[in-house]
Amino acid sequence: MRVALLILVSTVLFSACASTKRITESGMASWYGPEFHGKRTASGETYDQRELTAAHKTLPFNTVVRVTNLDNGKQVVVRINDRGPYSRGRVIDLSRAAAEEVSMIGSGTARVRIEVLHTDRPIIGELSREIFGVQIASLADPDAARARANELRGGWVLPARVDGQRVYRVMVGRYGNRELAEEAMQELKRQGIDGFVKQVQN
Repeated sequence: MRVALLILVSTVLFSACASTKRITESGMASWYGPEFHGKRTASGETYDQRELTAAHKTLPFNTVVRVTNLDNGKQVVVRINDRGPYSRGRVIDLSRAAAEEVSMIGSGTARVRIEVLHTDRPIIGELSREIFGVQIASLADPDAARARANELRGGWVLPARVDGQRVYRVMVGRYGNRELAEEAMQELKRQGIDGFVKQVQN
């Protein structure tokens, strides 16, 4: 898989450098590993912590990006195949193998710059803009809502008031456009989880 990714990057860079404006983003990166190894990603693939992949909130699946650790200058090229990270203030979740390449296993996080090298689909708006989620439940009990959200990767709780009553909406994911959120909704349905797309932020 790593060989295939390197071949893709080498062929894409030649054509992309002259014809496309480089899209970049900076922020904090984190990584995820053993607890998700072997589980299904948002793209439907099986997560393999040994592969050079990453989770991003809005970039299309199979987008290839270069991640530079701004603290030490080390770089790694990864393919986006999952959604995340879901901790506030973070822009990308690297696989364990990718985190090892840029020496951030021990620290857990690092300041990074993300450069888009190749994508098969248009990138709409800001990379880190979050405006849509998938709502899978609306509960009156906040503890029950949090427990349900914790069962799913990317689950979170959105408090709201409906007809004067406080409710707690169980959401999955934060996406930069409706199309990405609808893809996530379809993947949840394949897992037996019903929900609908909801705009959560303007």
